[in-house]
Amino acid sequence: MAVLATGCASKSVSQKSAPAPTSERLNQNGSPGGEAASSPANPPSPTPEASEELILSSGSFVAGEHPTQGTVRITNQSGKRVLELDQAFKTSTFGPDLFVVLHRSPDVIGSTVPPAFPINEGDYVLLAPLKSYSGAQSYDIPDNVKLDEFKSAAIWCRLFNATFGAATLKPSV
Repeated sequence: MAVLATGCASKSVSQKSAPAPTSERLNQNGSPGGEAASSPANPPSPTPEASEELILSSGSFVAGEHPTQGTVRITNQSGKRVLELDQAFKTSTFGPDLFVVLHRSPDVIGSTVPPAFPINEGDYVLLAPLKSYSGAQSYDIPDNVKLDEFKSAAIWCRLFNATFGAATLKPSV
């Protein structure tokens, strides 16, 4: 039985920027020391994370062989593609060999046979072993994976070829 590490991977993007000159940082009385005012002529600056992260697609998990819930999204973070599971993600602890996969079908659960919802070799790409049965976590997507060929993300037990849950990935507009 494989032991799964708990926790989540977190990556932070740091960007050096000079603070605004004191004369531009005024409090409500117009005295130095407050945040810079925001107006149509001076809109608030986006945070580095917001300006460098682009959501490519997202979806909500539906249960397969075991209850699975939460949201998945694929982002482009400064040229690096990442699959992210949200804080609400949760799946069964009964999986001894769980993996995060991208699948070609937009409806893995509907296109496979219960109760295990097995998937066929060649229809998916393994990203990595599942880090935790619940909570926010992220997985790098290799550069050679053509995202336009994969329409869903799934939590899959490799040992028993059982799909615990899957989410159709809908492109962001």
